[in-house]
Amino acid sequence: MSEYDGLAHRLWYGCWRGLCQIVAITAFGIRSFGREKVPTQGGALLASNHQSFLDPMVVGLCLWREVHYLARDSLFRQRAFAWLIRSVNAFPVKRDTVDLAAIKESLRRLKDDQLLLLFGEGTRTHDGRIAPLQPGMAMMARKAKVPLIPVVIDGAFEAWPRSRKLWRFCTIRVMFGQPITAQQIADLGDKAAAQIIFQRQQEMQHRLRRRYGRKPYSYLPVEDYL
Repeated sequence: MSEYDGLAHRLWYGCWRGLCQIVAITAFGIRSFGREKVPTQGGALLASNHQSFLDPMVVGLCLWREVHYLARDSLFRQRAFAWLIRSVNAFPVKRDTVDLAAIKESLRRLKDDQLLLLFGEGTRTHDGRIAPLQPGMAMMARKAKVPLIPVVIDGAFEAWPRSRKLWRFCTIRVMFGQPITAQQIADLGDKAAAQIIFQRQQEMQHRLRRRYGRKPYSYLPVEDYL
């Protein structure tokens, strides 16, 4: 049994999840699509776009399983806040460098049958568009032998863009897409697999924005990002 399976941890996580769910549904009317594409057991890597500070909470609330998160190391400087986010499965990563400790911990949790959420863009979007996924995420899914699942958040940028100090009321939608298996990543190669996930994210975002009356973003062809 892992350290995440204890009754006390499950109760604590459940309490925080319930509290955040009340706030999120009231303020943002969160709805999700495609949750059946996320396995009910076993490890999986969720590759999400990054629109705002709300994103980890938003994705976690859409799934019944616990989700684990990588968070930038600066969030762990304040002791009380660091304890809180660690208690709901977050762990630190150093930005703008290859953090081997964070990579090892990510692989450990994936191999321990956990859901791990990563933001492949590395930082929050400046304009709502999705940036290309880093091949390193495909590599981690391949090494851990878990599926890589595209996730798209839409509306969080309107609710809390990086230019605002406080969030505002706005509907948020989350879509989970068709996974790529570890074997498919091995066959395709990490770079090609990352490109496919990026393309699927664009298509999912387009569908969400069309469905809820938001103007879709324009993108260059995937090959032009190379």
